[in-house]
Amino acid sequence: MADKRFGGFWRRLFAYLIDRFILYLISLILFLVGLLVLKPDVGAIDYFLSSGLLPDGTGPFTLAYIVALILIDMAYFTWFHGAAGRTPGKMLFGLRVIQTSGDPLTFGVAFLRWVGYLISGLLFFLGFLWIAFDGRKQGWHDKIAATLVVRTGYEADRGVLAPASKTGRAELIPAANSSGSPPNPPGRDHAPRPQQHAGGGRETLPQTNEKPHS
Repeated sequence: MADKRFGGFWRRLFAYLIDRFILYLISLILFLVGLLVLKPDVGAIDYFLSSGLLPDGTGPFTLAYIVALILIDMAYFTWFHGAAGRTPGKMLFGLRVIQTSGDPLTFGVAFLRWVGYLISGLLFFLGFLWIAFDGRKQGWHDKIAATLVVRTGYEADRGVLAPASKTGRAELIPAANSSGSPPNPPGRDHAPRPQQHAGGGRETLPQTNEKPHS
């Protein structure tokens, strides 16, 4: 059975497509604004329809446009992951990116993860397809940046990510034991110790009445 703590391949794919659609709208607006600024003598819409996606295919406008798209892509994923741990697409599908230690992402880790996107895209997107077969649903970019994509909104007794504490740190909580009871809180893996009475005596644990078998 798949571990539902982690964001699966399809959920992450749809979240990524949402983000790509947002970036496409941004790039389209940037393109039309560039035409209005650099081609004031030609109608921007007419020029766009008659020249294809990029004007002339070469030249300084095309180069500047490509560089701008790369910078926008980097800023989009680095900012959202570094500031909130999730992009609008991940937010829509209930996903969050954290470090494998449970700490929230820093902007440095978020940038490294974006660089990992470029590597995951090599060899027919094998680094992204890796998510479908990895035990913790990590792509190559996750392994490079030591990150995990987890699902939000699950309860701790189902063995999922605990809510972030006041420090922003999240912890992975083990699943319920075989009897169905919730797990012990962190640091309470052993049986409780006897309590100290106010008068100085120690409370003893209740004894069973069962006699040993002969």
